[in-house]
Amino acid sequence: MAHVVEAHGVSQGRACKALAVKRSGVRYRSVRPDHAEARAAIEAVAAERRRFGYRRIQMMLERQGIAPLRTSLRDALPGSG
Repeated sequence: MAHVVEAHGVSQGRACKALAVKRSGVRYRSVRPDHAEARAAIEAVAAERRRFGYRRIQMMLERQGIAPLRTSLRDALPGSG
């Protein structure tokens, strides 16, 4: 989108209209937290205990004082997609 705006000298709104794209989708910036520390802990436990599922890994992490959400836990597991 930035290329179209710069190359043709039009506003972002006009460029979106010309390309049939919603402006809200172009301007969207994720506010989702990174959770890098929790992700590293999940991967470490998953590598050590390869047969553990996400529920047992979550239980182990809660004992260590790290409590990630189950959805982020499943997403962070290696081989989960």
